[in-house]
Amino acid sequence: MPLYLVLLICSLFFPLALSFDRKVAFFKYWPSLIPSLLITGAFFVVFDIWFAKRDIWGFNPDYHSGIVLASLPLEEWLFFIVIPYASIFIHYVLIAYFPGKVLSDRSTTVITITLLLVLALGILTHPGRSYTLVYLLLMILVLVISYFMKDRLLNRFYISFLVILIPFIIVNGILTGSFIEGEVVWYNPEEITGIRLITIPVEDFAYGFSMILINLMLMNCFRKKQILSNYDNQA
Repeated sequence: MPLYLVLLICSLFFPLALSFDRKVAFFKYWPSLIPSLLITGAFFVVFDIWFAKRDIWGFNPDYHSGIVLASLPLEEWLFFIVIPYASIFIHYVLIAYFPGKVLSDRSTTVITITLLLVLALGILTHPGRSYTLVYLLLMILVLVISYFMKDRLLNRFYISFLVILIPFIIVNGILTGSFIEGEVVWYNPEEITGIRLITIPVEDFAYGFSMILINLMLMNCFRKKQILSNYDNQA
């Protein structure tokens, strides 16, 4: 079985198996999660295809199934379902088991402003790098939108993301060459900053952060719409 597929199966197994845990009851979020995954995945896959077609990044055929659709291996398509699902599951587990763990509005504001400044600096100091520009800029936009939505999602998500980083670094580390010969995913060095944590390009942290946060923002919107619809039906 190809390594990329094994990583996806391992990433999904426990979150899916524990989705019926009584305290978390993650399956109850599926009606808002599924459309969020599809919409966010469609958005990200457009950039994935664009990057792959221009050799900004690519995939080592030794580590995937060989089934390629629109320049992307099958596993990369599955990535946008599996990894957000597992990450969002962690977010809701933390809410269920540690409901009081929420950052203050002041701390959230300070972290957000700091991140925005760092991201802007990264773009300004590395002009002409497509992968860097797209995902650092995307994270800036997502942060600004989420902050002004005033639903306090960031107050929880900053904490959740620190926990999500543990499996993220393991999985993405292997994908980018940690613990294996070669790499599952390669990057054109002229299109990234070259700054890496272990083997992971720093842009991938912005990529992952934005992908998960967009899903959560959409989930909140769908859940609010569902609540209003139920209320109207009862009225």
